[in-house]
Amino acid sequence: MDVILDPWPWYVSGPLIALVMFLLVYFGKTFGMSSNLRTFCTLAGAGRRSTFFNFNWRDQKWNLLVVLGAIIGGFIAHFFLSNDTPIQLNPSTMVKLETFGFSNIGETLLPKEIYSWEAVLSLKGLLILMGGGFLVGFGTRYAGGCTSGHAITGLSNLQVPSLIAVTGFFIGGLVMTHFILPLLF
Repeated sequence: MDVILDPWPWYVSGPLIALVMFLLVYFGKTFGMSSNLRTFCTLAGAGRRSTFFNFNWRDQKWNLLVVLGAIIGGFIAHFFLSNDTPIQLNPSTMVKLETFGFSNIGETLLPKEIYSWEAVLSLKGLLILMGGGFLVGFGTRYAGGCTSGHAITGLSNLQVPSLIAVTGFFIGGLVMTHFILPLLF
């Protein structure tokens, strides 16, 4: 049972992701979570306001099933197939997060300093979530896809624009970690 409950190493999960990507390429499909947001907006009638949302959403039914599977799979994995193994973080990262005021580092993926209701309902929390949501949405649309679309699908199809986008993601992550996060906390 520990095989199911413990986190899987990269040499198991990586080839499984590669197998899924091979099957998608074989069947002529491309995968990306953010493209489903376009489909959801089309379902809600956004095509009346913008031609970007005028497309046959029925061609994306399989991708909507992927989203549903990710939600159900994540729920099952979190509530039924997880143990209390702490997240392995570099000790210097833990010390730095402590200086920012984070506690219980490595015990959860969602630190209470950002994701608790108390933090979310504060002015600072609302501004962080709204600003972050705007930047993620804008960046995803501007880059023509999200991190999963570019990093998993785009790179596995040897797309140069995806390589440029992923390089930008990493640079943005470094800027966030070293310059913006210390200003926020």
